[in-house]
Amino acid sequence: MTCEACKSIPPVVAEGYIEKGQWEYIGGRKTYITGPSDSKKAILDIYDIFGITPQTIQGADALSAALGILVFVPDFLEGDYAKGEWFSNPTPENEKAKTELFSRAMAFEPHAKALLKFVEDTKTKWAVEAWAALGLCWGGKVVALTSGTGTPFNVSGQVHPGRLDVEDIKKINIPHIILASKDEDASEVSKCKEVLEGAKTGVVETYAMHHGWMGARANLGKAEDSKEYERGYNQIANFFSKYL
Repeated sequence: MTCEACKSIPPVVAEGYIEKGQWEYIGGRKTYITGPSDSKKAILDIYDIFGITPQTIQGADALSAALGILVFVPDFLEGDYAKGEWFSNPTPENEKAKTELFSRAMAFEPHAKALLKFVEDTKTKWAVEAWAALGLCWGGKVVALTSGTGTPFNVSGQVHPGRLDVEDIKKINIPHIILASKDEDASEVSKCKEVLEGAKTGVVETYAMHHGWMGARANLGKAEDSKEYERGYNQIANFFSKYL
């Protein structure tokens, strides 16, 4: 249930998480949907380069429960995800596979266009009037690129952002939040903070956590990871609640 006082998420589940929503195809794209179907407010949740994972799905369910709204998690990469062994076992074959995937995924403009089309595609079934967008790592760049002029979103944010660029942030014209990890470029994070918390409406905070702590790399079996995962999603929920 929604906590009206603090918009807090449910307790984090370390293992064996059970999805609260369902899967449907929207505009031909497989999508996880959670929350009340008649909600007039919704979040578009864009995963990291590792794609659909229990940690990301739990985060989507948590935001839905905290705010009492719809959350959509479209499979924009269509199963073409990074694999953990590419990073833990950097063989020539794994390095080649990683490089090829990054070459495909880092062509951001087609994904930005797909995101905007997805919002339009939801209109065939849902009557959402106010949208938020959240991007994790890779997804953060896609969200940043679609938060400027003509954006369909009321508010947006990115966590442990990938390819963070202050030039993208300068073009954002809606409230925006950035939760960075200790692994992001501190200089770029500082520049973004100056822009967002200066002339714009926004928040930038750096967590003392590894890159990916709110997505696929979240180790929810560790007390510190679980605590900061929960804190991060609560911070996103509270920020989004102000503008939705």
